[in-house]
Amino acid sequence: MREKVLIIVENAPVPLDPRVWKEALALNEANYDVTVLSPKYKGYTKGYELIDGIHIYRHPMPKEGNGAFAYIWEYCCALFWEFLLSWWIYFRRGFNVIQACNPPDTIFLIALPFKLFGVKFIFDHHDVNPELYLAKYERKDFLYKVLVWLEKMTFLASDVVIATNDTYKEIAVTRGRKAPERVFVVRNGPNLTTFRPVAPNPSLKYGKPYLVGYVGVMSAQDGLDILLGVAEYIKALGRLDVHFTCVGSGPAFVELQQMVIEKNIADIVNFTGRIPDKDLLEILSTADICVNPDKPCRMNDISTMIKIMEYMAMGKPIVQFDLKEGRISAQDASLYCDKENQVADFADKILWLVDHPEERQRMGKFGYTRVQTELAWSYSVGNLLAAYEKVFSEKRRKSTLQSSPSEL
Repeated sequence: MREKVLIIVENAPVPLDPRVWKEALALNEANYDVTVLSPKYKGYTKGYELIDGIHIYRHPMPKEGNGAFAYIWEYCCALFWEFLLSWWIYFRRGFNVIQACNPPDTIFLIALPFKLFGVKFIFDHHDVNPELYLAKYERKDFLYKVLVWLEKMTFLASDVVIATNDTYKEIAVTRGRKAPERVFVVRNGPNLTTFRPVAPNPSLKYGKPYLVGYVGVMSAQDGLDILLGVAEYIKALGRLDVHFTCVGSGPAFVELQQMVIEKNIADIVNFTGRIPDKDLLEILSTADICVNPDKPCRMNDISTMIKIMEYMAMGKPIVQFDLKEGRISAQDASLYCDKENQVADFADKILWLVDHPEERQRMGKFGYTRVQTELAWSYSVGNLLAAYEKVFSEKRRKSTLQSSPSEL
């Protein structure tokens, strides 16, 4: 009989969330019966779909906001729907494990009642939410203390933790007080069967010789304001040979578009919004340089950004700030910028790569090889399955002990 899994994710719909979708497909291929509960979003509005053997249920969400109380309202609405639909799924399909993908750290509240029925709880730790709050609002107020408590409770409720890197594993062991053998590092690498270079399209350079590409979320901590400052700086130098294309969306999207107009850089910068993977691959394959302008802060220092490995999978040199996990991922595939003289140093390193094609080629080749041999998603699947085997082996052992007669 196939073991049944419910994955709950709140901050992106499935299959749009690439990490959750890769996990679901890997579990399904390993003969788990997988159901995913996620929010509705543009293009993903069906309440139920069956895709590639994965049962997907989606719930309504309020309009995305950018303030602390907007997030609270969003989380409360999501918690309401997650509670109702998880019980509906339990009675209709059943599940033995709930895997909660944060943010936020409230999904443990959904899992707690099911633990009374023997359902195990796996915490898939995507973001360190206290540090994320600090990155957004730069204050340790009441809401920050609530986030610290929610994280603590999530760790406490979990039977196993999935961490995205070794720094997150250390947090689970120290701050979360989990035994090391209950924490499994599952890095978020690209799936090379689908995420691979395609033929470049010169028209995507908008008549310029060089294209700088960005892909990712656009929130306060993601540093797109810094990148727009870099574009303005480069234009002021008289370098009109570089175009910037930014792929993605987020709470800061509208504000960033207005900033482009205010800085008079609409001739060298464009935003695509969220686009199909086919278009994304074409842009990244055309780009000469890719950038990760994440602001230097504790959150970004200890977090692994999937865009870094995606750039490397495309064979592109990278410019980013000198942050711990970014350097661990990219190594010699990236140039690392000064955290103090941010705009000027970032711009100088982009222009240095523009003017040194042989270095672009060398760095791109290094990154491509590193992803192919170490960082691709296929190298993480084993640890994902090991986390589930840990849960189910304990469940089987407990069941065997309960069914065996007591020895006198």
